Amino acid sequence: MELGNQTLVTEFILEGLPNTRELPSLFFLIFLLIYLLTLLGNTLTVLTVFYNPQLHNLPMYCFLGHLSVLDACLSSVTVPKIMAGLLGPEGRAISFHSCVVQLYTFHFLGSTECFVYTVMAYDRFLAICHPLYYSTMMSRRICLGLAAGTWLTGSVHAAIHTTLTFRLPYCGPNLVEYFFCDIPPVLKLACADTAANQVTILANIGVVAVVCFLLICISYAYIVAAILKIRTSEGKRQAFSTCSAHLILVLLCYGPPVFIYLHPFSSKASDGAVALFFTAVTPLLNPFIYTLKNKEMIKAIRKLPCGQGLCWHA
Repeated sequence: MELGNQTLVTEFILEGLPNTRELPSLFFLIFLLIYLLTLLGNTLTVLTVFYNPQLHNLPMYCFLGHLSVLDACLSSVTVPKIMAGLLGPEGRAISFHSCVVQLYTFHFLGSTECFVYTVMAYDRFLAICHPLYYSTMMSRRICLGLAAGTWLTGSVHAAIHTTLTFRLPYCGPNLVEYFFCDIPPVLKLACADTAANQVTILANIGVVAVVCFLLICISYAYIVAAILKIRTSEGKRQAFSTCSAHLILVLLCYGPPVFIYLHPFSSKASDGAVALFFTAVTPLLNPFIYTLKNKEMIKAIRKLPCGQGLCWHA
């Protein structure tokens, strides 16, 4: 394509992960194992919640099911392309339109996941601080409305960034110094001023992340105060167990985006390591962190048709 005397880019080349080209077969097997375990763990969580009537009618597990779907999809956006790049140079090529789709999908799933964590904190706040009103304030209708709202808000959030990123002309070079199409490395290739995009990243992602994180912190300040008032040690233990798992996941979710997008033109090596952890490792850890610390989930897994063959004897 041509714009005036400039030829527009129709294909990008992803640089891939550094320090992996010496042993591509080994890293391919590592990422394949991570990806398969991620799909297995999150699929198992979704099936457990879906097939157990007691769980899928509880808001906390409904949100957990949504979180598992997001994790499985988020990993699928980047990890298969990483593996394709390890197989050969042709695997690192990505068309312009595929790059648009990858960037949108990544931010759609990532931002939706952050919103789901915020809603989960609100759910725990109601359950622990206002147990008498919980069934009314977190009815199934409200639960489904909140879940749908997180997906809708995430799609709008991603659409804004994708539109602002790809409204700019890209006339070469076409080497993306990253392992997938993300905003900062793609903007470096734009043949126009990107100041407005940088401000939008700081304003949009920064404000969203800070507001959501503050809401979570406020919720947990009330939750901790309420837990300390519980008289029985068993009650305190169960409450802290559930909340600690959620807090671990919150830190894993919010830490990497804040590090990457609030200084969008930092060292690509450090950002790549953090982004890799967010897109590949965190989706793998989430189902195990939440499931292994939850007796109800373990019991429900054992009741699945395949549950007895999974050797869940914890």
